[in-house]
Amino acid sequence: MENTIYGLFQETVNKNRNNVAIIENKRTMTFGELSDMVDMIADSFPDHTKSVGIVMRHRAEMIASILAVLKTGAMYVPAEPTFPTGRIHYMMDEAGVDFVLTEMQLASKLDQYEQIYSDCSICTAAPGSSTRIYKQNPEDLAYVLYTSGTTGRPKGVSVTNRNVCHYVRAFENEFHPKKGDIMLQYSVCSFDIFVEEVFTSLLNGAALAIPSEDDKKDIRSLMAFVEHHGITMLSGFPYLLAEMNHLQSIPGSLRLLISGGDVLRAHHVDHLLDKAEVYNTYGPSETTVCASYYRCRDGQVLEDGTYPIGHPVLGAEIRILDAEGNEVKKGETGEICIYGNGVSRGYIGDHDEENKAFEKQSDGSVMYRSGDLGYILPDGNIAFLHRKDTQIMIYGKRVEVMEVESRLYQCEGVEQAIVRPFTDEEGLSYMIAYVVPSGKDFKVSRIRKELSENLTDFMIPEFIVRMPQIPLNTNGKPDMTRMPVVMKEA
Repeated sequence: MENTIYGLFQETVNKNRNNVAIIENKRTMTFGELSDMVDMIADSFPDHTKSVGIVMRHRAEMIASILAVLKTGAMYVPAEPTFPTGRIHYMMDEAGVDFVLTEMQLASKLDQYEQIYSDCSICTAAPGSSTRIYKQNPEDLAYVLYTSGTTGRPKGVSVTNRNVCHYVRAFENEFHPKKGDIMLQYSVCSFDIFVEEVFTSLLNGAALAIPSEDDKKDIRSLMAFVEHHGITMLSGFPYLLAEMNHLQSIPGSLRLLISGGDVLRAHHVDHLLDKAEVYNTYGPSETTVCASYYRCRDGQVLEDGTYPIGHPVLGAEIRILDAEGNEVKKGETGEICIYGNGVSRGYIGDHDEENKAFEKQSDGSVMYRSGDLGYILPDGNIAFLHRKDTQIMIYGKRVEVMEVESRLYQCEGVEQAIVRPFTDEEGLSYMIAYVVPSGKDFKVSRIRKELSENLTDFMIPEFIVRMPQIPLNTNGKPDMTRMPVVMKEA
């Protein structure tokens, strides 16, 4: 059982039964109490359960429900209660869930599914001794995590117990979580930062602290929660770290800040480097949370103002390949391809074309083509450039949107910047830049002049929109539905 999530959890419970596992504002739960709750929930499941939807608020019952699913040898399919009903139904239907673990107040969103409620007698009954026997297998799926698909349909990434246990070991090897450490649970359940928060803490004997929605409403409230509970580890998008970077101070208990899910720029964390260990990480959901780490304190910022993505995690290998599958020379650009124990089983459902990114090797292992471009630095670390699919054509010439965005970030007076492509009435591409100024003296003419020193005319965004801030969606990424779009005639 050492290579199953629940097996590792039980080992941790046996060693830490009376130690705190879950921290909330008004209660704490020991590993023993959490294990008892897991048992009660698991024993409420029908026999032969294979797949379970999880649609719950973030609290101890949610964590126990996930572990209960894994105890029975089934897989879980997580969705935030705030997701559109149609999206939740699509995910649950494609994954073929047997039932949904939820709460009574959310029942109306899930009325077409069999439901088991975590807020009834299941979790309030006195713990008893379970007589049911469950088996877990390292090759069994642990979860299906849905990401945005290039076809317009969400893709469900199938991740096994062995994949997750690999990452728990890789995290422990680099960051050494232990009894006394406390991880903040900030991410939504549909993003793999959540997987990192929950499993790398609990399976290594550290505690998990879950803030309320009020705690998360702004950065100062969140930092007050962190300080009150003595949280030591935090993982999030670079936008979260950037907000912390603007504060005069951060809680002294924090020893580790992990950035993932997007490009980390030097000015996101320049005031944090002497306050905690700051890491830039890289890895698609398809390779189980992270494939590489980079320690920023002693690191080097690249010319475009970003940090490298570092070296492969324990149990992983990264090669930079050309279109024919040949490894390129150091310094040359190619596709970032990932090998090792984190490579997942691919996408469930009808995604044959997208599953071609998972290439079987001669030794039986699988390599994942990330669709990201990068190169090897002289010191052996890896630099991320941009995705292969962010190129557009303007006036018949290729433009890399992320190159424009990177250059915009380097302009004086720019705090944050997002560049996105759009099409006019005739289907021709143009770009809009959304800019958050760093001060009051912000002039579009100066921005355009700076850009023109490094970009050709057709690469300069046609429209520049001043924003008070970049709105983020529930995943912590820029929310384009809340950005103004400047329409353009043909």
